[in-house]
Amino acid sequence: MVAPISVGDPKPELTLFTHVASQIVNAAASDDGGFHGPSIDEFFPPVLLFEGTPFELNRLMLIRILVVVVLVVLFWLATRRMKIVPSRGQAAMEAMLMFVRKGMVYDTLGERLGRRYEPIIMSMFFLILGMNLTGVIPGIQLAGTAAIGLPLVLAIISWFTFIYAGMREKGWRFWKDSLFLPGVPWFLYPLLTPLEFLSTFIVRPVTLTLRLTMNMIAGHMLLVLCFTATNFFFFTVLAQGNLLGLLGIGTFAFGIAFTVLELFVAALQAYVFAILTAIYIQLSVAEEH
Repeated sequence: MVAPISVGDPKPELTLFTHVASQIVNAAASDDGGFHGPSIDEFFPPVLLFEGTPFELNRLMLIRILVVVVLVVLFWLATRRMKIVPSRGQAAMEAMLMFVRKGMVYDTLGERLGRRYEPIIMSMFFLILGMNLTGVIPGIQLAGTAAIGLPLVLAIISWFTFIYAGMREKGWRFWKDSLFLPGVPWFLYPLLTPLEFLSTFIVRPVTLTLRLTMNMIAGHMLLVLCFTATNFFFFTVLAQGNLLGLLGIGTFAFGIAFTVLELFVAALQAYVFAILTAIYIQLSVAEEH
């Protein structure tokens, strides 16, 4: 039975789309029983190694360890024999490093502060990029940042870094500049100071965490939905002689398109996280903001 759609919904076109999509999926599943859409349980895989110990490793943790190992090996291979006339690998690595150094760190912080905070910002960028890209690699297909733990740890590091930068440059005056806006009448401080505290010290790490996590979760769910539907239409529906199985061509095309989009989002989210960290550091050391 089809459930009614409320005419008072603020986004009726979105509601209609999701409603129809859910009806199609439910119908397909009930007719054949072979279709299983993506589930949030995929982000909490079962333990594979060292179960019952503090060192438990599941598929997600193994992916994260793999990314770290691959990054270390890549940087080691690219820098172990530096030449004046660089090889292709060295040139590619230098181009990426200069993109982060010049485009994110120095343009935002200047050379003096940039040299000090370049290692942490660069580490964040390449770690997040590597973790994000595992979501589109066949055989892995799960981003290391798709569970909230790692993005939260990185956001906390970013939070401590911009507080440390402000305290190092301005001492305790950092808190005054952060919480008491210059040029504001004193009687407005009881209203504005709590808002500034929430905005600067609570909202920043929360938004850094949720933006990265939610983008990776959404991308994974879309890809799994498209390719699972493709498998269902081709190998279950079409195999039974039902021409509706040709819909798998469409779901496969959408899967390829979303894969390309996910590659872009993976790089974009790494850039956003790193550049926002640099901006927060710059705001914390600025004389007035």
